[in-house]
Amino acid sequence: MKLSELSRSIEGAVAIITGAASGMGRATAKLFAEQGARVAAIDVNAEPLAEVVGEIEAADREARGWVLDVSDPEAIVSVFAEIGDHFGGMDILINNAGISRFAPIDAEDYEAAWDLSVSVLLTAHTRTIRAALPHLRQAEHPRIINIASTEGLGATRFGSPYTAAKTGVIGLTRSLAVELGPERITVNCICPGPIHTGMTSAIPDESKAEFARRRVALKRYAEPEEVAHATLSLVLPAAGFITGVALPVDGGLTIRNA
Repeated sequence: MKLSELSRSIEGAVAIITGAASGMGRATAKLFAEQGARVAAIDVNAEPLAEVVGEIEAADREARGWVLDVSDPEAIVSVFAEIGDHFGGMDILINNAGISRFAPIDAEDYEAAWDLSVSVLLTAHTRTIRAALPHLRQAEHPRIINIASTEGLGATRFGSPYTAAKTGVIGLTRSLAVELGPERITVNCICPGPIHTGMTSAIPDESKAEFARRRVALKRYAEPEEVAHATLSLVLPAAGFITGVALPVDGGLTIRNA
């Protein structure tokens, strides 16, 4: 006898994942495919994108890749139209594509860092959501997940372009949760902390270990798949009453005072 009524399966759901060729996006694409989702993988880098799609297909799961620069508004419209035509709809949108640009406020290249950060990390989210919305409105369990950061809950020196954009993602998520709630579309965001990804690969291992020892309750960096599982938990059909959440996946970084 089945004791619960709500489903924890995304079998057959069409999931769009931006930044799917590496790091958290790659882990999310593979996890969602393993769970039975039909994955539309998006990335600006064609070769690693083809690799992750190939890995998913080799596991006898469904995926197709689209090369896309999310700072290009016309390309977003075109690619999302293709995805809709190919899969016949959309159920889940994961806005994961990202960059990291830090610059002092008085640096000569500050405005360039600011413009690129806001374009890729924040404005692109609004554009992909707008492109997906007609399809999400037809979905049985429509879900939007925006990947923010613990930088949206705190700040790091010289990081104002990145921090401002990620803080904006949290605000966007909350506002759209209220706006789209009457249509059953949930909108949540994940705030990853220290994760082993391409963005953190240049940090020496000893520096990572020292940072984790001082700041992270669990005393370590996370693996991308750990973030992917948190993302999965928010897109399940059973998660239909969770919206507007900014979920830290940070090993306790944001709760530790000393």
